[in-house]
Formats: sequence, C-alpha cells, structure tokens
Amino acid sequence: MTALIALFWRDLRRAWGSGALWLPVLFFLLVATAFPFAVGPDAPLLRRAGGGMVWVAALLAALLPIDRLVKPDRDTGVLDQLAVRGFADELIAAVKIGAHGIGFGLPLLIALFPAAALLAQDGGRTQLLAAGIAIAIPALASLAVLSAALTANHKGGSAIGGLLILPLAVPLLIFGAGMLDPSGRGAIKLLAATSLLLTMIGPFAAGAALRGLRE
Repeated sequence: MTALIALFWRDLRRAWGSGALWLPVLFFLLVATAFPFAVGPDAPLLRRAGGGMVWVAALLAALLPIDRLVKPDRDTGVLDQLAVRGFADELIAAVKIGAHGIGFGLPLLIALFPAAALLAQDGGRTQLLAAGIAIAIPALASLAVLSAALTANHKGGSAIGGLLILPLAVPLLIFGAGMLDPSGRGAIKLLAATSLLLTMIGPFAAGAALRGLRE
C-alpha cells in the first residue's frame, strides 16, 4: 500500500506543481470573463445561461490535464512496475481518480465563486452550483482518468478524450443545470445517482483500459 500512497501523492504534486494548481482557476475566470461578451450585457439572459456555462467549464477543466494522468506513467514504466508488484489495475485507477478529483476539484470550487459573480449568478444559484459540482467531481475525475487511459497510446489525446467521454458526461450537465430551475429540485437526486454510478464504474473501466496498454 505504500506504493499506492506514494502514487497518490506524486499525482497530487504533479497536479499542483509548476503553477498547475491555478490552471482550473484561471480557466474558469477566463470563461466567466469572455462569456458576457458573447451574450451581451443583458443581465437576465446572462443569469439564465451562466449556470449552464459553469457546468461546461467544469467538464473542460476536468479534461485539461488528461495528457499527464496516465501517459507519463506508461512511458516511464510505472504502471508495469505496479502490475509486477501485484497491484490490480482497478486499484491503480481508483488511486489516480482520487488524486485527480482533489487535484482539479478543490481549485475548481474556489474558482466557482468569482466566476459565478461574473456570470450574474445570485447567492442561491451559486450555492446550488457549488453543491452540484461538488457532487459531480468524483464522476468527472473518473471520466477524465478513463479517457486518459483510453487515449494514452494516441497523439492528441485531449481532443480524442473529450469526444469519448462527452456522451457519458451529458447526464451530469443536464441534471446539474436542471438543479438551477425552480421546478427542477429533484434534479439533484438524479445528479447524485448519476455521479455515484459513474464513480463506481470508473475504476473498473479505467482498470481495463490500463491493462490494454500493456497488451
């Protein structure tokens, strides 16, 4: 287990090293700053559309670092060494999912509050956005690691990975945005169920993809 703990902390240091800690924050703020220029200064329109834009930005922020989630470990033989030592690929994937969830999730939640203010979201909608994204972070991390494992052998993995996980991420976006509708309070239960399902499936699917990298 010492090796898995070391892998977790190494992935977390990689996520937050060299200024990468602030990458999701800057990305979120860039989206929040640019989006009002696209829709215009209409505050009611910006308020209605801004919540959905926050969810799209959260998905893209989860995908930003997928090139470094699996490929460096495949190239340096770390995955092979862990497999030789008897660690299941599903367990390795779960450790990576946990590290990635913390690595991008905490900065994401920090960036949410100034971004929501720039997108004309009031206090109640901001709280709903924060709760929804916190629920979805494990699922987004699972999808990102799965995508990274599936595309580790391909150039331009980020672009391909986004296309691969988009169908699986659509329910998160729908239910997350649905939470902001006064008549859609039940959407949080659907969001939680979807996130739980993807989080449970993620390590097994990503583990199978990691095995495929060695074959």
